[in-house]
Amino acid sequence: MSRPVVGIIGNSHLINDQYPAHAGGTHNSLAVSQISGAMPLLIPADPRLVSVPELLDACDGFLFTGGRPNVHPEEYGEEATEAHGDFDRARDAIALPLIRACVERGQPVFGICRGFQEVNVAMGGTLHPEIRDLPGRMNHRMPPNGTMEEKFELRHYVDFTQGGPFHRLMGAPRVMTNTLHGQGIKAPGPRVVVDGRAEDSTPEAIYVRDAPGFTMSVQWHPEWNAGNDPVSRPLFEAFGCAVRDWAMARGRLPQKSA
Repeated sequence: MSRPVVGIIGNSHLINDQYPAHAGGTHNSLAVSQISGAMPLLIPADPRLVSVPELLDACDGFLFTGGRPNVHPEEYGEEATEAHGDFDRARDAIALPLIRACVERGQPVFGICRGFQEVNVAMGGTLHPEIRDLPGRMNHRMPPNGTMEEKFELRHYVDFTQGGPFHRLMGAPRVMTNTLHGQGIKAPGPRVVVDGRAEDSTPEAIYVRDAPGFTMSVQWHPEWNAGNDPVSRPLFEAFGCAVRDWAMARGRLPQKSA
């Protein structure tokens, strides 16, 4: 094996509103392959098809992607309302225990948008169903019209904790990001550290305190234009280094030559 394997957690999807499929964004796979230097492997996130132990053995790290369905509020002790939107209970059943297992083992995880929210919920946190309804918050949702470039354009700043891991990785205390989400963190889990916030205080960058491995996650979408964006590229490079180190430590890849 010449490259580590990154499992990309996909979403349930209907083609033409009829045919069930498992889907993953092409930009996620491109970023994992071209920037992280890993082989992307799309995971059908359904406990009828895969188990957490099998996935831990098959992959060296995991990318928890964005997606239209939201984490079901039952996972953090609340009842579902219309504001919570659509759900993907099969993904919940795989993603949440997989995150907890990876954090315990030190196996790298990288959460994006819904994946960012999954990391928080998996670690005992809660979510707001609709950020834009909160006093003083901006609308973080994807613009309904326009080209893909316009929908993913950089729209707000994120400020990092001075001297924190995101500040160190980016080499800057403030960066500009896109924003395409409706939900967001209400209360971070006991070990979840909010290391970056949008201008309206919405949490945008987190990691898990005292985790033995890579757990950086972001609320924005760094997979878009990852090779050219100075904020996105360092995230996928750091994730790739962590995944490669995990694979080498377990003999799945040869050790680096001196």
